[in-house]
Amino acid sequence: MLKTMAGVAAFGAAMTLAPAAHAGIDEVHVGVMQHNICVTDCKNADKEDGPNLELQVSFDSQGWLGWAGSPQPYLMASINTAGDTSFGGFGLEWRWDFAEGWAIEPGVGYIMHDGETNNPYPNGSPEAAAFTEENVLLGSEDLFRTSLGLTRDFEGPWEAQVFFEHLSHGQILGEGRNQGMDQAGIRLGYQFGG
Repeated sequence: MLKTMAGVAAFGAAMTLAPAAHAGIDEVHVGVMQHNICVTDCKNADKEDGPNLELQVSFDSQGWLGWAGSPQPYLMASINTAGDTSFGGFGLEWRWDFAEGWAIEPGVGYIMHDGETNNPYPNGSPEAAAFTEENVLLGSEDLFRTSLGLTRDFEGPWEAQVFFEHLSHGQILGEGRNQGMDQAGIRLGYQFGG
């Protein structure tokens, strides 16, 4: 509970300070995400509660990223309100406008989390079975974050997104367990200079 309260306080502080420190910041997203849902691997879904409160700060694309389609670098944090897996990290996000006022925003990044990586109990024991029923075993503290947003721009600096993200180490950043986790939700965005 203390961890959750500290996370919510940090989230609120970041939301308050972001507009004042916008040098180089292109946009800020805040949202509510349904945690540990059934999308890519349903046998691991619904073991953890939620929702997660999420903050993402996206920066102006750097010229040297032109070769990759000029993605925006970002920093993000996702705080689980039930005290389950929270995470934070960084990555790159692209924006492709496909109709007036509409865009698709795919992204890829790296995160670290405070969730479970492996089962601490001996295989086959009742304790191990109970632990596996209640926890997603992510296999590594380091994970990839892939994401996809459907964005609707409003007049002025505001936008709204339906947003999905998948967390997994893909057998690249870790060994053994790789149950992964999905989240989906709604985010509001504020575009500086938009």
